Order: sequence, then C-alpha cells, then structure tokens
Amino acid sequence: MNPSDIIRKVRRIEIQTRHLVTEAVAGAYHSSFKGRGMDFEEVREYSVGDDVRTIDWNVSARMDRPFVKLFREERELTLFLLVDLSSSGAFGSVDRSKREMAAEIACVLAFSATYNSDKVGLILYTDRIEHYIPPKKGRRHILRLIRDILYHEPKSEKTDHRVALNFLNKVQKRTAVTFLISDFLQDSDGKLPDFETAPEANPLLRIFRQNAKRHDLIPIHLSDPVESALPNIGLVTLEDSETGELVEIDTGDQRTRTRYAEAAVERRTQWKRAMQRLRMDTLEVSTTEPYLPALRQLFARRAKRL
Repeated sequence: MNPSDIIRKVRRIEIQTRHLVTEAVAGAYHSSFKGRGMDFEEVREYSVGDDVRTIDWNVSARMDRPFVKLFREERELTLFLLVDLSSSGAFGSVDRSKREMAAEIACVLAFSATYNSDKVGLILYTDRIEHYIPPKKGRRHILRLIRDILYHEPKSEKTDHRVALNFLNKVQKRTAVTFLISDFLQDSDGKLPDFETAPEANPLLRIFRQNAKRHDLIPIHLSDPVESALPNIGLVTLEDSETGELVEIDTGDQRTRTRYAEAAVERRTQWKRAMQRLRMDTLEVSTTEPYLPALRQLFARRAKRL
C-alpha cells in the first residue's frame, strides 16, 4: 500500500471515530477515571452551603471571618494502548479485520483522552515488543498511533501478553489507564489460553493481577463470528495463523459445528469467570457489532463505583 492510501485510510478512521467522541462520550471517559489527587488552588470567603470541613482556620483567624480552601483535581492521566499484532488479528470474516477494529477502538479511546488533556502512549507487541511510542498529546500524535496500529509490520506471528505488560512496567512508573486489546486466542506456548486455572498457577492471569494492582488495566477482547460458529461449507482445511498448524474439518457435519460452537461458548464463559475472579473490568467486542454502546456501558459502570 502506498503512502497516499495509508493516509486516506487513517483519515477515514479519524473521521469515523471523531464524530463518535462527542462531549457525552468524552465526559463519560472523564467520569470513569480518577485523577492523581487534589491540588490546593486558593481560599475564598465562606458562603452558606460550603462544607465546614474545608474551612481554613488559620486564614479565618487572621481575617476575623471564615474562609474556605478550594481544591482542583489534578486531572492529567496517562492512557496506554497495548495492541496485540499477532497474525490472528488480521482475520476478519466481514468488512473489517480484528486489527482494523482494534485501530478504531484505540482511536476513540485516544481522542477521548485528548479531549480531556490526557497523554496517550502505544505499545505494539507479539511475543516481543514490536513498537513503542511514548505518551504525548495532540491530534498528529493520535493519527500516528492509528497509522502504526494498522500498518506496522510485526516481526513475529505469535503472542505473549506478559511481554507487553512487563515492558509497560519498565517504561511507565506512575499509574496509567491501560487498555490491552487482543483476541486472546493464543498464549505464549501457542495454545488456547487456560482461563480456568487459578491465577496463582496461571502465568497470564498472574501478571494480569499484578499489573491491575499497579495500573488501571482493562482488557478488550476482540472476536469474529466465525470463531464462534462454523458455516456449513463442507470439508475445509484451517490454518492456525500463529503456529501454522493445519486442521481438516468437515463443516457439513452438524455434530462438528455443535462441538465447535459449544467450545467457543465455554471459552467465553471461562474468560468472564477469570475476569470476575480478578475483579477486573473488561470489554468484549465483535467485528460485526457496534462497539460504542459497550464502551459507554463500561464507562457508566466505572463511574458508578467512583
């Protein structure tokens, strides 16, 4: 793809997502994530209705009338987008791939952060760190992030989420709001992740729990309909895009399709249970469904807890 085509696609995603980041969405984002604390701003004379706990007794004694302290929220946050670039993300049975979906969601989150004057950083990973962009502000910075999510050519096809989370801890010492965007179809050993094992015995869930204590970690689980239900198209050969393993499946067999669908439901159930055990917020998004309602619901749930 030539540079002009890349620019047009990035611009298209910007246009699609910027109109979604209305004042309501950006406000919901603001309400969902706490600032780092409160900074003293000034004192003013007490008015009826002011909280008596904010009275500055030293100033009040000097002025011989009550004054209260005013504070403002130290708002500026750092938002980190951790995006899985393993080859399974290139799959899409409809108009867009999971990687394109990841770019759109990242764009909405990044513009919401920018709307609130927060910095945004990016970590692209497979089973290694593929690309890192330190946190910054501004539209040009956001467009660069989206371009790199879409068009960075990874050196590996595999996945290891632990690599990305460990790297985050090295480059980001202060607490960050962190969205980890992946289809979670592979673990570091090339197999389906085991989300049923307790976190103490599960390396992936263990680092999830460790990072959730340090950062505000929110996994975004991407999926495609074909990963949940096989179409009836006869005998097909499927290739695992990350391991290269070939498997022949008779999709015309109703029992095969049923077992496939049941296994997909079980994986999703295991994922939800694991996130509940870790008490982590998560977002599930399909390439065939609008993601904004789910994102709004996530913001609303978090805002209620603050």
